[in-house]
Amino acid sequence: MNFELTDEQQAIVDTTRTFTEKELIPHEERVEKLGDVPPDLVKQIKERSIAAGIYACNMPAEYGGGGLDSFDTTLVDREFGATSYALHYIVARPSNILRACKDEQIQEYLIPTIAGERVDCLAMSEPDAGSDVRGMKCTAVKDGKDWVINGTKHFISHADLADYTILFAATAEEQTSKGPKKKITGFLVDFDTPGCEKVAGYNCVSNSGYHNMIINFDNCRVPESKILGELHGGFDVANEWLGSTRLQVAAVCVGRARRALNLSIEWAASREQFGQQIGKFQGVSFKLADMQTRLDAAELLTLRAAWNDAHGKFDDSEMAMAKVFASEMCQFVTDEAIQIFGGMGLMDELPLERMWRDTRVDRIWDGTSEIQRHIISRQLLRKYGG
Repeated sequence: MNFELTDEQQAIVDTTRTFTEKELIPHEERVEKLGDVPPDLVKQIKERSIAAGIYACNMPAEYGGGGLDSFDTTLVDREFGATSYALHYIVARPSNILRACKDEQIQEYLIPTIAGERVDCLAMSEPDAGSDVRGMKCTAVKDGKDWVINGTKHFISHADLADYTILFAATAEEQTSKGPKKKITGFLVDFDTPGCEKVAGYNCVSNSGYHNMIINFDNCRVPESKILGELHGGFDVANEWLGSTRLQVAAVCVGRARRALNLSIEWAASREQFGQQIGKFQGVSFKLADMQTRLDAAELLTLRAAWNDAHGKFDDSEMAMAKVFASEMCQFVTDEAIQIFGGMGLMDELPLERMWRDTRVDRIWDGTSEIQRHIISRQLLRKYGG
């Protein structure tokens, strides 16, 4: 396991960092105050990221994507983490689930999404089914050659920018030793399909400008050709996606925490109280030491999970460890950064209060911290029959 970057990987990091500093960070304040990313800015960021070669970096090169593996993509996400999620999502990447596209789906969805001509979103969470994915009530029932979808999805991130959704719905039920279990199937559903409606979601204190929406399905009819992957195989597809998004969350948290720590170090070295730099006071210097230690530990956990995945050693418990530790680390680091800055840390003249709010959701979405600990402990106990 070698985390020393090749020249090509260092170029990826440098390109992404420069793009983030020049094309994204300068717009943070505007997005925060508007609570939105204006369409002209979305268009500008997308065009410039395509020109820079970092748009859809995770998608296969044969279809026009960047062709980066999970380790290299994690390096990209780490650099994007320094700025607002509403901004860096525009250039981040389409869902890895789209790799399951086949036949005409490749031309209709995969290639246009990689090219930036179409935008996807993922509809999984429901009002009564968050962590319990198999408890979803949204159903798709076979009717002739079509599937009829009914139900509601919520917390659907960036659906306002998307023109189709990757929907997961219950399509059957099987009996198990623990009772009935729903079989899940993925579908590609265009938002202009009759019976599919997206409406405004909830106001969230995290990630201003990165909206969530509610999607209602009322006898929404889609042909069988819209099934993504295998019938009743949606849970397997979703698990692969969740692994990569948990890794993405961990990498973003590392990048955000690094920026918060750097701001804190600069402040501790320049701010004077009682005739000396505040960084010389143990109460501040020990905070910096703890922040750096936790940050390094989170980064190593994240890089390990990414490196193993890139080398064909996917381990959901490693990704869970990276996600839970990095998200909790980032909450600690941003909170301590505000404490070091004092009252100014909570003022919107600085990005710290935004970073502090933004990172709160990282312990919830893409699997709560409790779910991550369940995954880790299950892996530990499995060889003993647990």
